[in-house]
Amino acid sequence: MPKDSESQVPKLPADWSPSSWRRRPIQQQPTYQDQDALAHSLSTIASYPPLVFVGEVENLRRQLAEAAHGRRFILQGGDCAERFQDCNPEAITSKLKILLQMSVVLSYGARQPVIRIGRIAGQYAKPRSADTETVDGVSMPVFRGDNINSFEPDPEGRRPDPKRLTQSYYAASMTLNYVRAMITGGFADLHHPENWNLSFVSKSSHRQRYEQVVANIRDAVAFMESFGGVREETLGSVDFFTSHEGLLLGFEEAMTRYVPHLGRHYNLGAHMLWIGDRTRSLDGAHIEYCRGIANPIGIKWGPSADPADMVKIIKALDPGNEPGRITIITRFGASQVDKCLPAAIAAVREAGLNVLWSSDPMHGNVIKTKNGIKTRDFDAILTELKACFQGHKKYGSRLGGVHFELTGEDVTECTGGAEGIGEGDLSRNYETFCDPRLNYSQSLEMAFVIANIMQVDHG
Repeated sequence: MPKDSESQVPKLPADWSPSSWRRRPIQQQPTYQDQDALAHSLSTIASYPPLVFVGEVENLRRQLAEAAHGRRFILQGGDCAERFQDCNPEAITSKLKILLQMSVVLSYGARQPVIRIGRIAGQYAKPRSADTETVDGVSMPVFRGDNINSFEPDPEGRRPDPKRLTQSYYAASMTLNYVRAMITGGFADLHHPENWNLSFVSKSSHRQRYEQVVANIRDAVAFMESFGGVREETLGSVDFFTSHEGLLLGFEEAMTRYVPHLGRHYNLGAHMLWIGDRTRSLDGAHIEYCRGIANPIGIKWGPSADPADMVKIIKALDPGNEPGRITIITRFGASQVDKCLPAAIAAVREAGLNVLWSSDPMHGNVIKTKNGIKTRDFDAILTELKACFQGHKKYGSRLGGVHFELTGEDVTECTGGAEGIGEGDLSRNYETFCDPRLNYSQSLEMAFVIANIMQVDHG
């Protein structure tokens, strides 16, 4: 890692430690009955090797700084909540495949490199709106993610189990190991559009436009490959980073390591963490923990957030105002974005803050069908995305990334898209343990739409 990048890393806050969050009020944590078992699991995890390397974290931070200056674009995506049962080659391959393919399309549209960040190898926990639920007349703890309790509606299985924390470390380690192997082993053949499933294109009203994009990408890849070693050096390897919501602070503390030559602590369980809309209290434990680690930090910004409070949160997390440190991930909803985004942009600009803006068009657009099934509509997601691009352009800002809940599999969880998935189709292959995800075709179609938006912006 270059020395000049190391010298730019701000020093450790004097009043912070990996455990100082324990003195602050905390939200969205499970209640463990066996505290000794919890302590044993966390100490075991703390003794294990890190999952990522400091140099990788710093590499991501440098790339995010470039994105903040308009020279890169972020694609962040993956499961709403990862499942232990998906720690297998087929599921991991499908997730990596769709993210790599989307990144190629977005890079074509943006005319710049795309930073690929997966919601993967650690996204096992989810905040919930209630602590309990009633199933068939029986009250039990709500499902909070595979690293806490069981999805099956059984009172005993729903009891938070500390052993699941160590299981999540193993699952994350195996997932990340397989991802690294695929990337270094030439998985980048997926840059070739002829290896993509583009059946949705023939069903789209934008068929001709999409086919032209595919043809242009194919020509560009062939052109680069004509230069001998260019394919191996450029197309044959990619940077891929991991991220998850920094929710379970006991686990995050256990994954925190001090790096003497940099004088900083890093969370080495992921390259990037984000703070959710439910846990971003200024005096809360999550802000306290994240302010002391040197990883890039994302902050979800929903319609309930007060812009003045958000400015204080950003300053608390990034007192040095370092580009690449903070990514603001807005999640307003299609009906609220035009109301909320201008005030957010104005507050950040007036405070002179160096942030990178990303749009999460998923979380503000969850609806329930008449049968009580949670879904999201493709058009609502797209409406929020378009409004974010337009809003940032109108107010002199720049949308530097997108954040999706998606899968590379043929699920039926979100309605709409070129495939025309309707509410009646949802039960056909509804697999998510939490919120609905875009499937393979919907995700790739979304990338084509975004690429077109960015091409128009480029003139």
